[in-house]
Amino acid sequence: MRVPEAALEAALDARRVVVVTGAGMSAESGVPTFRDAQTGLWERYAAEDLATPEAWDRDPAFVWAWYLSRFGAVAHVEPNAGHRAVARWAALADVRVVTQNVDDLHERAGSRDVVHLHGSLASFRCARCETAYAGTVDVPDTEVDRVDPPTCPRCGGRVRPGVVWFGELLPLDAWEQAVALVEAADLVLVVGTSGIVHPAAGLPAVARRAGAAVVEVNPLETDVSDVAHVVWRESAAMALPALVDSLAPALERRRGQA
Repeated sequence: MRVPEAALEAALDARRVVVVTGAGMSAESGVPTFRDAQTGLWERYAAEDLATPEAWDRDPAFVWAWYLSRFGAVAHVEPNAGHRAVARWAALADVRVVTQNVDDLHERAGSRDVVHLHGSLASFRCARCETAYAGTVDVPDTEVDRVDPPTCPRCGGRVRPGVVWFGELLPLDAWEQAVALVEAADLVLVVGTSGIVHPAAGLPAVARRAGAAVVEVNPLETDVSDVAHVVWRESAAMALPALVDSLAPALERRRGQA
């Protein structure tokens, strides 16, 4: 596959790279996008109706069962070639990952210190005292519409999914870290994101104002396209391995000379 020359040059010149990923990245692994996750028992409900503090307060067992179904679905898919390419790139250069996705596919592919802007399905915390929950979370063998959440061993409150719901603020530490990373980057690669979910959608513009080259990888035109210096109309699983394959010889020589 031919890598756009401008994208390749920007990647070769960059000393600090940030890869910002969205739902399209994980969709290639078979993870349904948030609004496509409604199947089976959940098809009568809008995802937005289940991902709010109000829904949790109204019926925590119902919301918990839905999140267990999502958690179980992610556990049965694998990182794709795009996830693995990013991890390989990070082994050769200073590459960090900021993701809007709540799955752990970047980590399972080998990326470290991934910044999760919207939280993670693989983390849980107490809804009352915010303490992280390290206990076992059992996913039912069959689809059910109600499961009582575990209780917090510290305060007895209900354990909730460690994700950001509609109406909630992003985790401040994750947001500040993401902004600091893109402001310090030479290259920000925006992969598989629509650019419509704020404030995360503003990161490419933050990067551009700070002087970074912005490259979009997406088969479709998005709200990021006008911000990007380079637009690459390709999927993550195709584009990222091609880019890293092209970069690898030069990066390996650079590392050997360091």
